[in-house]
Amino acid sequence: MAEAKVKTTPKPASGSVSTFEAKVETPSFEMPKFEIPHFDIPKFEMPKMEVPAAFRELAERSVAQAREGYERMRAAAEDTTDALENTYATASKGATELTLKSIEIARHNTNAAFDFASELVGVKSLSEAVELTSTYTRQQLDAFMEHSKELSALCQKVASETTEPMKAGVNKAFKVAA
Repeated sequence: MAEAKVKTTPKPASGSVSTFEAKVETPSFEMPKFEIPHFDIPKFEMPKMEVPAAFRELAERSVAQAREGYERMRAAAEDTTDALENTYATASKGATELTLKSIEIARHNTNAAFDFASELVGVKSLSEAVELTSTYTRQQLDAFMEHSKELSALCQKVASETTEPMKAGVNKAFKVAA
């Protein structure tokens, strides 16, 4: 290890205590140079073996069976994906139909309510108001029954149309996979 040299020089004192100034000289330090050893990887000779024909034939048949199974599963997966896409498209179309029908029913009910309110404002007697209210209620009940039938039929139609592509696709996929 290198030693540091220290030089001290006295400074004039401005009281009874004397002061020294220290200068430290640090030696230069050089990193030693190391060489990385070089090792060669030994080369091993592999013995030459002949694979018996029975093993080769078995391996080839196994690979062919695996390839055939993979192709069947791939085809089944593609068919299932197509069925899912068709099902989604049909369900989306059906949901749109249901939404439009619901909007149409809501518009009908809103118009009927405004018509009823405007007629009710013009009523001159209590008996006329009761008659108007009972007529409106009967009409709304009939409309509700009719709308319920329409929505029920539409829901059944959408459900059957939506499940049909899935049933067909799953049946086809099972036939291909079998």
